[in-house]
Amino acid sequence: MQFCMLTKRHIKDLESIVGPKRLSTGESNLELHAKDQSQHPGTRPEAVIWPGNRDDVSKILRYANKNVLPVTGWGSGTSLEGNPIPVRRGLVLDFSQMNRILDIREPDFQADVEPGVVYHDLNEKLRLRGLFFPPDPGAGATIGGMIANNASGTRTVRYGSTRANVLRLTVVLAGGEIMQIGSRASKSSSGYDLINLFVGSEGTLGIVVEATVRLRGVSEEFSAATATFTSVEMAGKAVFEIMRSGLDPASIELLSPECIALINKEKGLGLNVSPTLFIEFHGPTKKQLEDTMKIAHDICETMSCSEFRAGIDRKDRDDLLKARHELAEMIMRNHPGRSHIGIDVAVPISAYPEIISLARDESKNADIPGYTFGHAGDGNLHLVFMGKTGDRKEWSIIDEINQRIVTRALDLGGTATGEHGVGIGKRKFMQAEHGISLQWMKQIKDLFDPKGILNPGKIFP
Repeated sequence: MQFCMLTKRHIKDLESIVGPKRLSTGESNLELHAKDQSQHPGTRPEAVIWPGNRDDVSKILRYANKNVLPVTGWGSGTSLEGNPIPVRRGLVLDFSQMNRILDIREPDFQADVEPGVVYHDLNEKLRLRGLFFPPDPGAGATIGGMIANNASGTRTVRYGSTRANVLRLTVVLAGGEIMQIGSRASKSSSGYDLINLFVGSEGTLGIVVEATVRLRGVSEEFSAATATFTSVEMAGKAVFEIMRSGLDPASIELLSPECIALINKEKGLGLNVSPTLFIEFHGPTKKQLEDTMKIAHDICETMSCSEFRAGIDRKDRDDLLKARHELAEMIMRNHPGRSHIGIDVAVPISAYPEIISLARDESKNADIPGYTFGHAGDGNLHLVFMGKTGDRKEWSIIDEINQRIVTRALDLGGTATGEHGVGIGKRKFMQAEHGISLQWMKQIKDLFDPKGILNPGKIFP
């Protein structure tokens, strides 16, 4: 698709929609919206616009579609696969000013929010009502960005990814039409499930301007434990056995020795530097949780667990969770002069021991700083490599490892991207993962966005 370059006339027309204070072509604003947190090269847009409401978005897209101007949505720029990088330049829509919590319906366990709401802020407001929005990707992600990437996090094993926690969306299509999909009912058998089509579409089919999200009640009690093992393989087998037992953990996080050592260094937690599982259960009573934790302990012991530390108090648990959420930032901070790539695959839970064993072997053999961790309870693995910036040899090795791990994950019935989305980095694996269905995805894209203006250069090879 041949897009038009932004002209002074375009700028004047767009300023008439949002006002001159909500459009910028300044160098600093363009640079701030050129790159996310991935290693992919940045591309500066031609203009940044801060819409104030859905009507602004509708008018902007109608104008952009008529004039064939590419449009990329922007939440907080925390994506890890280049998802919001405006690779064809054009316009970036920054939703930081559409950040209102419109309604909290406590009896229905629902909230209506605009896309610029940061999920931490939503949960802070919900906390006083004994409620929370479950997906927790860790970074300062916005609800709109989480919907675009189908973000997950530490609690996905029990509460599901973002997709499982969205009931209704208001979407602006490429031509400016405003469409509402889904309902406030907890379930429906009515028509095609367009919610699941738009969640995870990375802004390539339409722009989300409002969402009704599902809330959960905060459990009265929790129980947490750390379990250390002699190898990541045994830790992976313990994960499989815990999930097979039906214990319903709220989270199971895997951390390699390198991750534990880094957490100890930065946070002073004094953890045993071995492959470690962080396990958490939620429930109504302490007695139930004690019984559940006893079974988990027994399972871990059969998997050669070297230490099982249960009964972690709230402060220690919060400290460990905070450290886990900040792990990616710690890794980058401790390797100046290097760039990172996060390999993000997910496999059936029975195949988890195999994929983490492969990741561990690849990391050991690479002689490049590597960190293995993941949301083990739902089969999601992350392997972060820190390659020397600009070192072609090291990055060639990393690319080959990425190829081998993703290929094996697909062979095992898994996916090339568990939660980071496709963006730029995973486009090359889409054909191998989806086969002929990728052609049908492209036809859907062409139907919703015939001129291809919405986040061009993403998802499709």
